[in-house]
Amino acid sequence: MLTSPPMAPASAVTELECLRCHAVYDDQRLFTGCPRCAAKSSSVNLTVRAPAVRGPLTPESFPAAPRSLWRFRRLLPLPDVQPISLGEGATPLVPLPRLGRRLGLPHLYAKDESQNPTWSYKDRLCSLAVTHAVATGAKVITISSTGNHGASTAAYAARAGLPCVIFTLASVPDTMKTLMQAYGAAVVACASSEQRWTLMREGIERHGWYPTSGWMVPPIGSNPFGIEGYKTIAFEIAEDLGWRAPGVVAVPSCYSDGLFGIWKGWVELERLGLVKTRPRMLAAEPFGPLAAALERGLEMPEKVTATSSVAFSIASPYGTYQGLTALKQSEGLGVPITDEGIFEAQRALASEEGLYAEPSAVVGLTAVMQQARAGTLHPDQSVVVVLTSGGLKDYGASRAWLPEVPAAGPDFASTLAVLEERYGVRLGS
Repeated sequence: MLTSPPMAPASAVTELECLRCHAVYDDQRLFTGCPRCAAKSSSVNLTVRAPAVRGPLTPESFPAAPRSLWRFRRLLPLPDVQPISLGEGATPLVPLPRLGRRLGLPHLYAKDESQNPTWSYKDRLCSLAVTHAVATGAKVITISSTGNHGASTAAYAARAGLPCVIFTLASVPDTMKTLMQAYGAAVVACASSEQRWTLMREGIERHGWYPTSGWMVPPIGSNPFGIEGYKTIAFEIAEDLGWRAPGVVAVPSCYSDGLFGIWKGWVELERLGLVKTRPRMLAAEPFGPLAAALERGLEMPEKVTATSSVAFSIASPYGTYQGLTALKQSEGLGVPITDEGIFEAQRALASEEGLYAEPSAVVGLTAVMQQARAGTLHPDQSVVVVLTSGGLKDYGASRAWLPEVPAAGPDFASTLAVLEERYGVRLGS
């Protein structure tokens, strides 16, 4: 079991700030958003105030080891606490030359977050959140999740030696339920999102369970300390591009934890002089609540109509203030996407570039493909698509566009004919 060294009282470590009214709070367990804004019927998440950086900061300030996001601990909260880590971060920035040429974007990249310990970018959030949980004396970790976030929370709770309770939906794929249970979590299936949020809230309020996700209605986003982990995606992209910011970063968006966290990373890098510019952010979302809020000039996103989506883990009718903040500040876009667009991007990425991402993870590429066709992306721009998890998390969804595997013929010649007929390519001489 990993333990943390003695630490100062939580209020002395850091503070939380409202994104909207900028009120400052020193309550380390204030995960329900800004009370002042809530009193005015505005649901707004808090964010960790940027830590004071001691001494000059240059690219050489970040050590080569350990190869994890904790290389950047000078820019993270809890800098003096033993981290709960599985080696998360340090994921590759992969050029996409074939897709880039076809889309007229020769500087197209994928940030492949499937190479994290539980195969999704949620590991960045959970490493920070569970580190904070241990540092503040948490006894039980809890979350409401349909998959990746729950699996990651379970893994990091196990790493910390803490019990974990997960409220999921009965409808999620068995693969996700297996992952969550395999790490030792106590998983229960609920009939609706509202039921899982209600049960989670009772565990927090009655027994002091520590949340890694949100549970508010309307949603505000996740644990502010966990969201800090997503800043390191910006740090790593900047480092891999020679400490330059790309022109565009496209991120799958539900309640916009990743979108806002990555944006916050770019803001801090520019403030510290480590990059000279900041990218535009694209939020890829199945039903478009952020896109609708931008189009209508709203201060707060409003609930939109939702049906079903193959990207089930991000298919929410709600947007959040933190997501809208990232888009407004970056002059970015919310991009509604369709199942057809998701499958097109998933197929192209796998067959042309050798990267297989689950539907919810590939929607950033869907958004980029749509914008490239609309002519809104300049060919001189560097464009980065964040692939949030791997395709095996929901491999069943790919059957929608994959053919049945044909039976081999009785000899090579007939087998070759079967292959050419079924897959549409000439394979003989």
